[in-house]
Amino acid sequence: MIHPARAVADAHRREWATVLAATVRVTRDLDLAEECVQEAYAQALEAWRDGVPARPGAWLTTAARRRALDAHRRAEVAQRALPLLVVDEVAPEPWGAPPDDVLALLFTCCHPALTAEARVALTLRLLGGLSTPEIARAFLVTEPTMAARLTRAKKKIAAAGVPFRVPPPDEVPRRLGGVLAVVHLVLTTGHTAPTGAALVRDDLLDRAHDLARLLRSRFPDDPEVAGLLALVLLTDARRATRVDADGGLVLLADQDRARWDAAMIEEGRALVRGALGARPVARYAVLAAVAAVHAEAPSLEDTDWPEIVGLYDVVLARWPSPVVALNRAVAVGFADGPDAGLAALDGLADEPRLAGYGYLAAARGELLRRAGRHREAREAIEEAVLLTANDVERELLAGRLAALG
Repeated sequence: MIHPARAVADAHRREWATVLAATVRVTRDLDLAEECVQEAYAQALEAWRDGVPARPGAWLTTAARRRALDAHRRAEVAQRALPLLVVDEVAPEPWGAPPDDVLALLFTCCHPALTAEARVALTLRLLGGLSTPEIARAFLVTEPTMAARLTRAKKKIAAAGVPFRVPPPDEVPRRLGGVLAVVHLVLTTGHTAPTGAALVRDDLLDRAHDLARLLRSRFPDDPEVAGLLALVLLTDARRATRVDADGGLVLLADQDRARWDAAMIEEGRALVRGALGARPVARYAVLAAVAAVHAEAPSLEDTDWPEIVGLYDVVLARWPSPVVALNRAVAVGFADGPDAGLAALDGLADEPRLAGYGYLAAARGELLRRAGRHREAREAIEEAVLLTANDVERELLAGRLAALG
């Protein structure tokens, strides 16, 4: 029999967003919904000792909603809760589809009334199930600062009268880009955790998959949505090979490509082909095409690095970004040699948005090492160690320092 603690932990990873979204529709209050869902999970630890239900998510949703309804029966809670979220009680959405509470919660978290940072933090909290300390570490701020940020975001949603629903078709073009950006950040945060003892956050990667597929099911003709799902699939196809048995980081050059998920790669490549045919070209489709080039290469040496440089050129021409420019410089280092890569990096040395960004120093250190400039490489990698908060990445960098002598 499955241990109840393990079953609850698995249900938290798989079902949190669904349970919370369904509970929000009852409470109309994000804080109260969280309290009810947390109490339901605590109740499950005791109740599931006699056996885990066949549908853990349904059990948790029922328990959470019952607690929410009990709370509403108390007048003081109802008075506090009812004004906070405007919940459309009519069953159909504007285009006739049934309500999708998870998608509605995602659009609520990503409302334009919130700052970009608040959108990501709230999504990680409400849809990713991360604790406030975990989100604080991801943003490199203190726990009280993040708690206050989350509280302000929820109050702003309430004050703005944000409706708990998927926006109607005429609002979707204005709102969808912000939602996609947040899901992309959930992907990148799960792919390489900014802090902590583990490189990969499986729960966040799974959530990125779920949200990308949910968006694809609702917006099947949108090339940006298709591109984002392709990027999720092609990026995450390597998950099983990115760490060794001890949790250490395995670089792209050393990964067992035979263990990459072939089905995810094939699905991702098909999505890329379709999305790249749309006009205007979709940003996530081009980024997914970069991942597809990596997925198709039999080895690091056989990767079509000039093609990757060209794809990054397309992204930079339409959507300039210092991080993309950094990735392009690394690709140039493989396509044209380390000196060319270093020259490309030189243009980013004074970029304020990369100040304190450990990957810039790490990339410079690796290019200097390949160029045989070991003293300078050591200085750059030492800087990268100071700027890196993930233990696994820091251990890899320490190993590079030791190898340089």
